[in-house]
Amino acid sequence: MNISLLQQMYKDVLAGTPLPKESYYYTSSLNLCVGQSREKDELCDLPSTDGSIRSHQSTVAPTTDDVSHNLATMNFSFCPREVILLQLTLIKMLVAKVESQETEFSTRQKYCEVLLLLLKEAKADSKLVCLLSSHDQLLSHIASRSLASLVYFQLKEENAVNVTWITFTLRSLLEFPVHTQVAECLWTLTAIIKDVVKDKMLPKPGILKLLAPLDAALEGFYNSILQYHFDSQLYSSPYSEAANNLVSFTDLLEALLASRTQLEVPLRCQRVLFLKVSYVLNLINSSTHYFIKKKFIMLLKKYVLYKPQEDAVSGSQFLQNPYLKEDMLALSNAVLQVVNLTWLNAIPLGEKASYFGSSEALSGDNTQGGSDQTVLRALSLAVLKTLEFKCQNADTEAEIKEGFQSSMSHLLTFWRNNRSDSLHTHPVAHHCEWLSLVFIEQDDDMWEAAKALLLIYLKMDRLRCDAADNLSWEEEENWKLHTHASGYNPHCILLFFLEKIAFDSTVLLDFLISSETCFLEYLVRYLKLLREDWHQFVNICNHFDSQHGTSQPISSIKPAHQEKQSCVVGVSLQNACCEPEPQTLIPLASSQKYLVFTTEQDDNEVAESNQSNSLLCNDNTSLLGSLQSLVNYDSSEDSELESVGKECLVNIKQMPLHKERETMIRETVCSYTDDKQKTLKSEALPLKQKGSNTSSSLACVVSSDNIIPLRTMLYKSTKCLEELQKAISRLQRRNLFPYNPSALLRLLNHIEKISKNMNSQ
Repeated sequence: MNISLLQQMYKDVLAGTPLPKESYYYTSSLNLCVGQSREKDELCDLPSTDGSIRSHQSTVAPTTDDVSHNLATMNFSFCPREVILLQLTLIKMLVAKVESQETEFSTRQKYCEVLLLLLKEAKADSKLVCLLSSHDQLLSHIASRSLASLVYFQLKEENAVNVTWITFTLRSLLEFPVHTQVAECLWTLTAIIKDVVKDKMLPKPGILKLLAPLDAALEGFYNSILQYHFDSQLYSSPYSEAANNLVSFTDLLEALLASRTQLEVPLRCQRVLFLKVSYVLNLINSSTHYFIKKKFIMLLKKYVLYKPQEDAVSGSQFLQNPYLKEDMLALSNAVLQVVNLTWLNAIPLGEKASYFGSSEALSGDNTQGGSDQTVLRALSLAVLKTLEFKCQNADTEAEIKEGFQSSMSHLLTFWRNNRSDSLHTHPVAHHCEWLSLVFIEQDDDMWEAAKALLLIYLKMDRLRCDAADNLSWEEEENWKLHTHASGYNPHCILLFFLEKIAFDSTVLLDFLISSETCFLEYLVRYLKLLREDWHQFVNICNHFDSQHGTSQPISSIKPAHQEKQSCVVGVSLQNACCEPEPQTLIPLASSQKYLVFTTEQDDNEVAESNQSNSLLCNDNTSLLGSLQSLVNYDSSEDSELESVGKECLVNIKQMPLHKERETMIRETVCSYTDDKQKTLKSEALPLKQKGSNTSSSLACVVSSDNIIPLRTMLYKSTKCLEELQKAISRLQRRNLFPYNPSALLRLLNHIEKISKNMNSQ
C-alpha cells in the first residue's frame, strides 16, 4: 500500500481540493485489507506504531480525529488497525464532500468516481459489514458510520438501496434473540435514516425505498427486544450487551419517529411504539438499570410531543391526519390507563444528578441530592400532554372530568413524593403552584405543560357551557373549586409564575422571541380567555393579596355580586389546598419583605413590613437563576443608544436570528440599570400620579370605612403585561421583532384598556 498517497489524499479531501491522479489509484489505497472470512478477534492484537504488540482490550482506544491527524502528519511503520481507521475516515469524508454544496462540481465528480469504484469493484460494503462484528469497539463504530455514508450515497446517487447492507440488516433483525449482537446493525440503520431525513434534496420516496423492505422485520424486532424479562441480571449494568442493544434501539425509534414526516401514509415500523407503547411502559416500571429507563422516558416524551411540520400546518390540520390521530389516541389511552393504576408512583427516580463523565459528585461538591428532576418533568409532561389529547377528542364534560381528575390526583401525588430539595423548604399550599415549581428550570417544558392545562380548561369550560344555557351560581362555584383542586386554574398558574420571575416582563419577552418554546401560542390563548374572564382574574388577584396580608379587604365600592363572588373564590382557594397551611395560602421565602403603604407617607417614604412577604422587592434570586433576561428592555420609549456605560445582559439561549439583527435588538432595547432602580419606587404606588403626594392620590380611593384597595397582585401583573406590550411595540417600530406581533399587540392593548377602565371607576 502506498502510505504517502493515503496521507496526501487525506490532506486533499480535508481541504476539498481536486485529486490529481486517476480514480483507480485512490480506490486501491482505500481498499480495506479485510477479508469476509476473517476472524473477529484477528484485529484485537496488532503491532503498534513503535513495533511493539498492543492489546486493544488493555489500552484506551484513540479518537478518530487523533488517529487521522497523526497519520496525515507523521511518518512511521503503520499497523493494520491504524491504516483501516484512516481508510474508514476517508470514506466518510468523501461522502460528506460530495454532499457539500461548497465543493466544486469537478471535484465532486472525481470524489463520486472513487466512491462508485469502491462499491462496484472493491466491494467495500461487504468488508465494512465484516468489520461491524469486530471486538474492537472503535473499528466497529467507525465502520458503521462509513457503511451508513456509503448506503446513503448510493441511495441518493443511484436511487437504489445497497443489497449487501439490506441483507445484513434483515438477517440481524430476524435472528434476534438467538444471535444477540445487533447493536452495530441498529447504529448503521439509525445513521442512514438521519442522513436521509436531513437531506432536503433527496426525494421523499427515498425513506420508503429504504424502510419498506425492513418494515415487518422491524416490528417483529420491536416485539422481541421489548418482551424480555428486564428484571434479569442482563440489564443490571448499562455496559452489558443487552443494555447496549436497548440503548441503540431507543436511538432507532427516535429516528423512525422523525422519518414519519417523509411519508403521507406511515409504515408500520413508524407507528409501532404508538400502537404498542405498553411494552415501553412496562420496561420503564421494571428493575432494569436507571440509565436505560431514563432513555426510554425521554423517548416517550418525544413521542408525546410529536408535531410534524408544525410550522407548516395548524393544530387542527395536524389532528386531521387520521393515522396520527389514531396513533396519539392509542398512546394516550395506554399512558393514562397505567397512570390511574399508580404506575407513576412505582417508578423510583434517581437520587443523584448526572455528572459529566461520572454518576458520582466530586469531593467537596455541595450539589444537593434529591430526585432526578429531568425525569420528573419528562414523565409529568407526558401525562399532561396525553391528558390534553384525550380531552380534545372527548365529546362531553362527563367523559373528561372523571378520568382527568383521577390522573391529576396521581400526578399531584407524584410531585409531592418526588419534590426536589429546594421544595422541601417551600411548603406548597395550593395545587396550581405545582406547575411553576416543577417546571421552572425548563422553560420549553413549562410552557408545553401550561398550554396543555389551558387547553383542557378551555375545552371543559366550553362543554360545560354548551350543556346548559344558564348555569346556577352553585355550579359556577363548584367549577371554580374543581379547577383549583385539580391544579389547572389558568389565572392561578400564570400569577404563580409571574411571582417566581418577580413580574419581570423581559423574561416574558425572551420567551416570545425564542423559537424553543410555545409561549406565543400559550399567551395568545390566555389573553383571549382573560379578555372574557376579567372579573374572575381580578377576584383571584385580590385573594392573593389577602392571603399575603398585603392589603385590607376590597372596598365596598365593588358591585354586590362581585363581592360575593370574590368571597366564594377565597373559600374555594382555601379548600383546594393540598397541604394544611393554616397561616398562609401562598408562602414565599422568609428572606423576602414587602412594602406596605399608608396614607401618612410622603412621596419618598415607605414603611417596611417584616411580617409579610415581598412581591415588589424580591431578595430571593435562586428562582431567577435559570431565567436571566436576554437583555434589559426598560429603556425609555424613544431613547437612542446613549447608555454607553451600560451593557446588555446576555445570559440565556437565543433564537436563530442573523448576528447583525441580534445585535440591533440588544442595542435597541438595552437600558439604563440606574433608571430601573429609580422606577421601582415610583411603581410601588399603582394609583400615584406625577406631581401629587401619596396621601392625596390615595384619598380618591378610600371609602367611608377607610378600606384601602391596593390590589398589589392585580397591579403588578397588569403592569408586567403593559411593559411587555411597550417592549414589543418598540421592537416592531424598528423592524426588529422576529415575526409580526400585530395580533398579540391587539390583545395586550385590549387588556390594558380593561385594566385602566377598572382603575378609573
